[in-house]
Amino acid sequence: MDERHFFTEKPEQRPARLQCPRCRRTNDYTIRWVRRTRKPQMPGGGDERDRALFAKVKDHLIRAEDEVTCKTCGKRFELPSHQSIVSLDQYEGLPKEDYDE
Repeated sequence: MDERHFFTEKPEQRPARLQCPRCRRTNDYTIRWVRRTRKPQMPGGGDERDRALFAKVKDHLIRAEDEVTCKTCGKRFELPSHQSIVSLDQYEGLPKEDYDE
């Protein structure tokens, strides 16, 4: 069974303050993410391995875009790859700014 069957996916946007590597200017950008929330119970048709995996999975965010365009110079630059998947445990207690359309 594929891991994606364990989650409900919902797109969302979050703000980020990034610095362009070319012009060195810092601006605020809106980054698209996919929120993966664990389903209340495992979908049918799984074996023991799938049940063990389902017990371990947690809610998380996956970054949906890898590049943004600089608001000052207009050049595209890559986002840091070390933040492409973020556990929602890290965001507990922080205010969430909704930018849903």
